[in-house]
Parts: sequence; C-alpha cells; structure tokens
Amino acid sequence: MHFGYKELRTRVHLSSKQLMVAIGLFALPATLQLDKVASAEPILPKLNTPVTPSPDPRTVRLAGFFSRLHCPVLNLAQDFIYEADANHLDWRLLPSISVIESGGGKAYKNNNIFGWNNGAQFFPTIRSGIKEVAYKLGRSPLYKNRDSVGKLRVYNPDGNYVQTVVSVMNRISPVINLQPVRRAAIRQPQTYAFE
Repeated sequence: MHFGYKELRTRVHLSSKQLMVAIGLFALPATLQLDKVASAEPILPKLNTPVTPSPDPRTVRLAGFFSRLHCPVLNLAQDFIYEADANHLDWRLLPSISVIESGGGKAYKNNNIFGWNNGAQFFPTIRSGIKEVAYKLGRSPLYKNRDSVGKLRVYNPDGNYVQTVVSVMNRISPVINLQPVRRAAIRQPQTYAFE
C-alpha cells in the first residue's frame, strides 16, 4: 500500500491527537496532586510532652530557709548556689555565713553581708560580694585545699564559730549532695506530612 502525503499528514495528526489525549489523562491527576501539595500547610511534629526545666532543689530549699527567717537576701538564693558551684564550695556555706554575720542581710554595712575583713571590706553590690567571697573561699591559697570546717577555722578563729555556722548549714539542709534533677528531652524525629 502506498500512502500519499495528505494521508500521512492525517494519520500523524490523528496519532498525535491520541497521544496528547493519553498524556493529558496521565498528567492531569499528577498536576492536581502537585497543586494540592503546594497549597497544603506543613504539619509540624509535636513533642511527647513539653520539657520544662525543674528548679534546682537546692535553690528551692535555700529560698524556703531564707523566707522562714525573713532574710532580705531571699531573692539571691540562685546567686548563692551558682557561686558555690562555680567555686567548688558546699552550697550551704555562704548562706550560713551570711545568716551568722548579718542575719541574712538584715544588718550589714558596705554591702558586706559576710563580715569579710571584719566588715570593713566594701562591695559595690551584695551580689558582687557573694561572687568575691565565694571566689576567695574556693580559690585563694589560704582557703583552697581545705574542707568547709577548715575554711571556717581560717575565716573566723573563734572556737564557737565553726559549730555555729555548721549548725546553720544543717538547718538549711542535712543533705550535702542535694543535686538538681536533670531530665532529657524526649524528641520525635522531624517529619513533615502534607494533606
């Protein structure tokens, strides 16, 4: 059989139309699906439970102790704990000294609630006094390699001073190693779902 140009053109035209219809039938659902995906809002993953850091039990215990004694340094409980940790001190030592020396900030001069240098030492703020006294008790050669009782004997050589401060330390907490609770966050892998 012999086909002419006109008949070939008609057959190619008819075949291309059929091909275009077939392609359209396959492409239309994919195009609609892509439009739907593009307009969808991502669904963000949810954590199992919100993680809220629990407060340091030492800070809670110290704040409660200061509150019962009506100490003005109540709002500095976190600073006492932080500086004790930073300078490797028993967390109860500095607050106990402040209670003995100034009633926990009730009677002091020069922002010196510890009676440092017989009360003559000036500190710009009470917070800076906590920081400096903690640093000296923890790191100066005079105090560095001593336990809390040894530090107190050097701090004030009076015979009853050590017993008095240790008594206050035990009233704050009989537990020395009261450590903060650390919780790990439980996370799900990040996935995004599209509707």
